[in-house]
Amino acid sequence: MTGPVELTGYVRKGIGGFYYVETAQGLYQCTARGKFRKERISPYAGDRVRITAEEDMTGAIQEILPRKNFLVRPPVANLDRLFLVTSMRDPAPEPLILDKTIAVAELRGIEPVLVFTKTDLEEAGELERTYRLAGLRCCVVSSVTGQGVEEVRALLEGKISAFTGNSGVGKSTLLNALFPQFQLKTGEVSQKLGRGRHTTREVELYKIGEDSYVADTPGFSTFDIERYQLTDKEELPHGFREFAPYLGQCQFSSCSHTCEKGCAVLRAVEEGKIALSRHRSYVAMYQEIKDVKQWQLKNKNV
Repeated sequence: MTGPVELTGYVRKGIGGFYYVETAQGLYQCTARGKFRKERISPYAGDRVRITAEEDMTGAIQEILPRKNFLVRPPVANLDRLFLVTSMRDPAPEPLILDKTIAVAELRGIEPVLVFTKTDLEEAGELERTYRLAGLRCCVVSSVTGQGVEEVRALLEGKISAFTGNSGVGKSTLLNALFPQFQLKTGEVSQKLGRGRHTTREVELYKIGEDSYVADTPGFSTFDIERYQLTDKEELPHGFREFAPYLGQCQFSSCSHTCEKGCAVLRAVEEGKIALSRHRSYVAMYQEIKDVKQWQLKNKNV
């Protein structure tokens, strides 16, 4: 190669203002053009980008190619599957956070996969039944006994995937069980706080096969749905896939599916076709956004 050339590739990692882009010619350490800062956008792990590449394996990102989807937290783009890792104990599951994350994934065209960890300490039981009833893919995992690890591995093949969930639920431990060569740092759960210390400092895509990548992502204990533009109460029901057969079947076309007479969704809850806990999460989310006006969001960087 003589002089700079244009290449395309995937952003594998961004740290300290540098982005590591995998191309057919190798891995390049790149900077991002100033225009991205002016436009208030940043390259994410998983972005397909066009770069100007130099002979010394450095370069500059010139263009972020169109994304099929992206998440703000964790900051990752072009995902096929989002693995939501939740432990059965230490820390305990938080269904509302799970359901918010699932809704974001569904509305972004990302397949959510529930992964229940630490099942050697406590069975997934009712929680697993809730999400299987919703039609969601579930994996019951124990990194201690090895249960479910191969099932997760199979779901990663040929996909760009990310793992997310509360700190301390065992994301990095699970990835280490799947891919010992990564040796991702793991941390003890803080007994005082009841949540894990943050052990993952940035998002990085790990190549695990010909067209397979997985991201280890920072844990989170809060979730700001406004940052995901999950603010449209008309769109929200579509974040709950089990509602789909009943939408349009209500007595009133303006039904919010929260408390109305003649609501087909509420009838399905009463009949046990939709889990009560899932509907409670929907109502909590609806109450949170029902008064948000779209014009209020226009100037917000969400």
